Amino acid sequence: MRLLVLGGTGWLGGTVAAQAVASGHDVTCVARGEHAPVGATLVRTDRELDDALAGPATEHWDAVVDVATQPVYVRRAVRDLAPVATKYIHVSSVSAYADQAESGADETAPLFTPLTADAMRTMVDYGPAKAACEQAVRAAFPGDRHAIVRPGLIGGPGDRTGRTTYWPRRFAHPSNPRGRVLVPDAAEQPTAVIDVRDLAGFILALAAGDGSGAFNVLGAPLNFGEHVAVARRVAAHAGTLAPAAAEWLHRHDVAEWMGPRSLPLWLTGPEAHGMNTRSCARALAAGLDRRPLAETLADVLAADGRTVEGAGLTDDEERELLVALDTEAGPPRR
Repeated sequence: MRLLVLGGTGWLGGTVAAQAVASGHDVTCVARGEHAPVGATLVRTDRELDDALAGPATEHWDAVVDVATQPVYVRRAVRDLAPVATKYIHVSSVSAYADQAESGADETAPLFTPLTADAMRTMVDYGPAKAACEQAVRAAFPGDRHAIVRPGLIGGPGDRTGRTTYWPRRFAHPSNPRGRVLVPDAAEQPTAVIDVRDLAGFILALAAGDGSGAFNVLGAPLNFGEHVAVARRVAAHAGTLAPAAAEWLHRHDVAEWMGPRSLPLWLTGPEAHGMNTRSCARALAAGLDRRPLAETLADVLAADGRTVEGAGLTDDEERELLVALDTEAGPPRR
């Protein structure tokens, strides 16, 4: 198969390209980055340019994989590649859905109104921008010539957002000698992590096979308490947990989900919980293979050690919060 990866020097695109090369496919990556996987051809260009794909548009491609978010990039790509590519796989997101509250919703759930602008201006536009990208792909590659992949939270080695790397690293390297780890009191909140390698494998299978239409691709659902238990197990954590209520954490400026001074994966609003419980029945029927979360988190520790990027609490922040939690709790009741 001749595969064109629009990207290929980043995390997901690079994983797709590397797996494709390992499977014996002829792979070309189009990106601004400098380092494509060994064995892939790299075409360096900037998709801000209207003619960025002028070269690839002169060749035939069995499949195209596009991870772009900006609608203008996808609109130009499908314009230029529709005459020369057999199939187009766009990596969208579950964030393209207009409602994240319903549990178990499938691919027929309503999407956001597609963004009409060329580019998203803020993260508020992310879902509408992905919906616009999907719209462009369906129009230019109708019927079985396209596949739309809507991942949930992507994790595993190389996750620079910190959302799936924080907990195993924190349990492996507590901030205090007693090994206590601050966690939100949110044991029943749903979570789901799809390993980047499993997602890439499914994308590649769609490129090489006949699957078409939209596919939700999420990890197996686990509640937050189960996720924490897995992270503790792979990290051989021998300390204790220090649960804190949402109100207390908010009062001490601890953020939800991701970013600095946060507790990753924690989400209090039930209006967002459906994001982690969407049906993956269609993808599973099409061959999606999901490794256990324990394998994903163990590989995070093996690959990335204790470096934390993007999200979570620093050691100093966690120690200060644990002291405050103990102080404000008052003396133990008799």
